[in-house]
Amino acid sequence: MPDPSTHDPSAPGPSNPGPHPDPHAPSLRLPDGACDAHCHIFGPTATFPYAADRSFTPPEAPLADLQKLHAMLELDRAVIVQSAAHGTDHASLRAALAEGGGRYRGVALIRPDTLAEEVGELHRAGVRGARLHFTPHLGRAPSAQEIDTIVRLVAPYGWHIALHVAGDGVAEHADLVRSLPLRVVIDHMARVDLRQGMGSPAVSALRGLLDTGDVWVKLSGPDRLATAPPSLDDAAALARLLVHSAPDRVLWGTDFPHPNTYGFVPDDGDLVDLLADIAPDEGRRRGLLVDNPTTCFDFP
Repeated sequence: MPDPSTHDPSAPGPSNPGPHPDPHAPSLRLPDGACDAHCHIFGPTATFPYAADRSFTPPEAPLADLQKLHAMLELDRAVIVQSAAHGTDHASLRAALAEGGGRYRGVALIRPDTLAEEVGELHRAGVRGARLHFTPHLGRAPSAQEIDTIVRLVAPYGWHIALHVAGDGVAEHADLVRSLPLRVVIDHMARVDLRQGMGSPAVSALRGLLDTGDVWVKLSGPDRLATAPPSLDDAAALARLLVHSAPDRVLWGTDFPHPNTYGFVPDDGDLVDLLADIAPDEGRRRGLLVDNPTTCFDFP
């Protein structure tokens, strides 16, 4: 995959291609209450403009598009993750949470200078986590002091910390994860480099963190890990391993509309059907899609 950091966010028009134009309905039927634990919304920019200092410019993918996809995939609930394209203006996220009527939860972008009152308002709206980026294409990583301040802001509400890392990042930040006093959710299977194989230091670090007890992992973004797309076989194999390692702390999401992907963009229907391979047992699949997100994201 090309390096997203080489794309100029100031260039006219979108800087990545957007979601699959015609996803198919999956063959796999999902259980009632199934949750898309990682998705995004973008715009409409006439109402919810992008941040001036954004690091990328995605095509618009408003809540209506996400709802249409979820209806086809038979997903009843969702966790909407605030994107760096919207920065710390959570207006679009708040509007989506209000429209969801309890079916949606949110993950916010909190800065050290975010007011405590705003965190409280976000919690009442349905936000249950704060995302930390350690991926250069999304901006500067937070310092230890900044992380400590963010943790102090969100800890009174019992939020989780969402960790976005790639390559060897999960190994490099393993001590940070262990030190955090909150639940940690690692996005996109830590975006490990599968060219190094299942025995790589990053995969070992990820499995070791899962053994600590309150670290969770999202089995989202297999296309970001696959070494030979459109085949997702190696990413699915890692996801199966993680389901086996921590069946009560795995989550699944579409990653719609697949921002910062270039070249291959997955069909969301294929991603749902891949669940039959990732979690063949119906009981574990129900845990992955229903029970685990209910616990992790404080769904009613």
